[in-house]
Amino acid sequence: MIDLDVRVSRGLHAAALDHPGWTRTARVFTDRVWDTVTMRFLVAGVCVLLWERRERALALLLAGVMVAGVLVQQGLKAVLGRERPEWEEPVDAAHFASMPSGHAMTAALACGLLTWLAWTHLHHPALRRAVTAVAAVSVAGVSLTRVYLGVHWLSDVVAGVALGVAMTASAAGSWQALRTAGKIAA
Repeated sequence: MIDLDVRVSRGLHAAALDHPGWTRTARVFTDRVWDTVTMRFLVAGVCVLLWERRERALALLLAGVMVAGVLVQQGLKAVLGRERPEWEEPVDAAHFASMPSGHAMTAALACGLLTWLAWTHLHHPALRRAVTAVAAVSVAGVSLTRVYLGVHWLSDVVAGVALGVAMTASAAGSWQALRTAGKIAA
C-alpha cells in the first residue's frame, strides 16, 4: 500500500505542478465547496429543518453523529500520527496528522447522511437520484483534490471515506432498529 501511496501521490503532484489552473480550481473546491465546515453546515441546516418539522430525535442523531465523526477522526489522527506527504514544491499545506483524511471522512459522513435522508424523506425519485449523484461527486471530488494537492496519501482518503461510510451505516442502522423496536415514533 505504501508503494501505491507514493506512486499515486507523485503522479498527481506532478500533474498539480504542471497544471496551475487545475490546481487553483482544486484548491477552491477543497477549501470552499467541499471543506469540512461547509459539510458540517449543510448537515446543521438539515438538522434545523428536521427540528422545525418536529423530527427532533432524528435531528439530534445527525448532530451527534457529526460530532462523533470529529472525535473519531481527531482521535485516530492523534493515535496514528501519520506524517503528511512532503514536497520540495508544495502546492498546498495542511496541518495535523494525515490519517484519516478529515475532509474525506467529513464529506463521506455528511453526504452519506444527507443521501440516507433523501431516500427516506424525499418522495420524488429524480430528487433522490440527484442528491445521490451530488453526494457521490462531492465525496470523490474532495478525495481526489486532497491527494492531487499533495496534502494526503491515497490511503488517507480511502480510510476517511471508509470511516464516513461506516458511521453513516451505523447511524442509519441504529435509527431503523430503534424505530422497529418502537423506541422512536415512525
